Amino acid sequence: MITKAALLKCSIEQFTQFGSKHVTLDDLANELGISKKTIYSLFKNKEDLVTSSVESLINEFKEDINRVINSNGKDPILSVILIYQRGFEYLKYFKPSFLFGLEKYYPKANTLYHNFIEELSNSIVLDLLVKAKEAGSIRKDIDVELVVKLYFYRVDNLVFKRDSLFESYTEEALFKHLVIYNLKGIISSDYSNSYLE
Repeated sequence: MITKAALLKCSIEQFTQFGSKHVTLDDLANELGISKKTIYSLFKNKEDLVTSSVESLINEFKEDINRVINSNGKDPILSVILIYQRGFEYLKYFKPSFLFGLEKYYPKANTLYHNFIEELSNSIVLDLLVKAKEAGSIRKDIDVELVVKLYFYRVDNLVFKRDSLFESYTEEALFKHLVIYNLKGIISSDYSNSYLE
């Protein structure tokens, strides 16, 4: 008998690669060598499975974020860099159809994802940048709330405009242009870390 965790793992892999709308419960059952009835014994319906998959991804990323902040709490700018670096590692495996499918077909999962993005940018990242500014690591003339709105909110939308920018640019190039270079523009002259040199 398959476990709920194994089904979620397979679902996440399939949904992020092919889009949640394009992967059927029959596809998942065939991939795992189980019956569709087994899936229904673990999840009410496909939307429940998609929502649980998104929730699992978010929880994994939140654990990563907490580890980053706990390990680098004295350097909030480095924490922001490492959070987005990890985020890019997740995003590079997503096909644009995954996120577009959530928005169009799975409102519960989309709301969950959207709320997480709001929390990430407008709470976690903003709080870290405020701490950095208070510590003198960010120039005094910088409005960190505006910086978050311009550069750190919905990075996924920038990367996945129509097609995935990961198909045209390396993860490193995207990370540098969307995160590092924007941070370089706001740091004070006496702040540095190895990513910004």
